[in-house]
Amino acid sequence: MRNVRMRWMGGLVAVVAGALLPGATPAAAQTVRGVLHAEVKHLDPHWTTANITQQHSYMIYETLFSLDSKGVPRPQMVDTYRVSPDKLTHTFTLRNGLKWHDGKPVRAADAVASIKRWAVKDAAGQKLIARTASLEVVDDKTFVLKLKEPYGLVLRALAKEYSYVPFILPERHAIQNPANAFEGEKIGSGPFVFSEKDWVPGVKTVYLRNKDYVPRSEPPDYYAGGRHAKVERVEWIVIPDPSTAVAALQKGEVDFLQSPHIDQWPILKKDPNVTMRKVDVQQMQIHPNHLVPPFDNIKARQALVHMVDQRDYLRAIAGDQENWTVCWAYLGCGQWLETDAGAEPYRQPDLAKARQLLQDAGYKGEKIVVMAPSDIATINAASLTTAALLRKIGVNVDLQVMDWGTLTSRRPIKDPPSKNPAGWHIFHTTSNGVALSDPWGHANISTRCAEAWFGWPCSPRATKALDDLGNTAPGSPEFKKLLVEYHSALMENIPYVPVGEFNSNSAWRKDRLEYTSTAPYVLFWNMTRK
Repeated sequence: MRNVRMRWMGGLVAVVAGALLPGATPAAAQTVRGVLHAEVKHLDPHWTTANITQQHSYMIYETLFSLDSKGVPRPQMVDTYRVSPDKLTHTFTLRNGLKWHDGKPVRAADAVASIKRWAVKDAAGQKLIARTASLEVVDDKTFVLKLKEPYGLVLRALAKEYSYVPFILPERHAIQNPANAFEGEKIGSGPFVFSEKDWVPGVKTVYLRNKDYVPRSEPPDYYAGGRHAKVERVEWIVIPDPSTAVAALQKGEVDFLQSPHIDQWPILKKDPNVTMRKVDVQQMQIHPNHLVPPFDNIKARQALVHMVDQRDYLRAIAGDQENWTVCWAYLGCGQWLETDAGAEPYRQPDLAKARQLLQDAGYKGEKIVVMAPSDIATINAASLTTAALLRKIGVNVDLQVMDWGTLTSRRPIKDPPSKNPAGWHIFHTTSNGVALSDPWGHANISTRCAEAWFGWPCSPRATKALDDLGNTAPGSPEFKKLLVEYHSALMENIPYVPVGEFNSNSAWRKDRLEYTSTAPYVLFWNMTRK
C-alpha cells in the first residue's frame, strides 16, 4: 500500500508541478483531470465487464448504435440501415469519415468480427447470435445480418450501453479469442486516442483529442448524437485515498471525481466551487462461485442469504438512510420489472438457520476465499461486512485484499482454491440501474451455466422463464405471470445475493467544467473546460 501511495503522490506532484511550469497555462486550460472509481488495468472491453475498462473504451471506441435519453437506439457508426419486409434481413452501411487512430478506414469486416467476438460472452449478444442465420460482409462499408426468426431487440442489443458494451474493434483484434485479452496496439476510432506512452500504471492514464475524428451532426443526447472532443487532453489520476482525492478537487489539482466517498459528501456539498450530483443507483451483490464447494450446493447459497441484513451492508456502504434502499428485487426497486417474488423467506436475517444450512451443505471448516478490493470503498465495505458475518456463522474465512484490477483478473478462474491459489469462493460487485432493468442483457444475472457470468449460475428454469418473458407483450397478464416465475426461479437458484441499493454521486469543479451529461458513465466528449 505504501508503494501505491508513493506512486500516486509522485504522480500528483508531477501533475501539479507541470501545471506551474512557465508557459503551462494554455495546455492546462485544454486539459481535464479526473479521478475515476478505479485504476485502468485491463484494456479489452470484450474480455472483462469491469466498469473502468468500459469507461476507458468509451474514450477510444465507438458502437454501431447508441441510446438516446428516451432509450431509443440511434445510429452512431452506422449511416443507414434497412430491414426486409419479413424482418429477417438487416442491412447496415457505415458512415463516411470513420478512421482508426492509425489513419486506416473502419471497415464492415471490423464490425462483423467485433459483433461475433462480443456475442461470445455478452448475454444480449448470445441471444442475438442464437437467432442469427448468417452475419456477412458485403463490401468495405456494408454488412448483412440474416435471422432465423424475427427478433425485435437487434438494434437494442447493438446499442447496449453497459457491460459488455458492443464496442467495434479493429478486425485484427476482434478475431482473437475473447477468453483472453487481445494483443496489439490499443487503437479505436472514437473522439479520444489512448496515449500509451503517457500511461503510468498506478499514477495516471492519458487520452488525447483525436484530430481526425468526424462527429455526427445530430446534437448530443445521452450516449447518442455528436461526440465533440472539446479539450486536447484528458488525464485520469490515480488517488486511492478518498480524503486526498477530495482535497485535490478543492485545490483545483483535479477537476472531476467520479465516485467520492460517502464520508466526503458533506464537505463537497458545502464547497461553492463544486457541483455534486446523483448520477445513478447501484445494487451491491455477493457473488458465490457455483462451481466449487460449498456453494455448488444450494443450501450454502441459501445460508448466504439468511445471514444478510441489508441494512448493515447499506449503512457501511452509504451511511445515512436517505442514501440507500432495502431491496430484494433482482431487477431493481422502482424499475419497470420490479418484483420480489420468492424473497419472502429471506427478509429477516437468521444466523442460526444460516449456520445449519452450511452444515447441511457439507461444510466442514475449509477456508473460504473472499476477494476484497482495497481501492473501491463501497465494494470493500461490503466485502468486510460479508467476512464478519461469515465468521459469525462458523466459516473459516480467508479474506484476501487486493486491488480491483487483480480481482477482475482472478474472477474468471473456475478452479477451487484447493487446486489453484488464484481460485476463489466469493467476490462482490455492483450493477447500475440501467443494467438491472434489462435482464436480457445484464451479464451478472445470467443463469446460462457455462455461458453465464463469473460464478457460473445454472438454472434452466430461470433461463427459460427469461426467454419466454422476452417473447411476451410487456404489461400483459401473461407477461406479469412470467415475471413472477422468472424472479421466483432466481430466488430458488440464487445466482448472487442482492444486498440493497445505494445512490452514486459524482462531483466536479463547476468553476472549471461545463458538464451536462446524465449518462451513468462519465462522458468526456462534449465536456468543456472553462
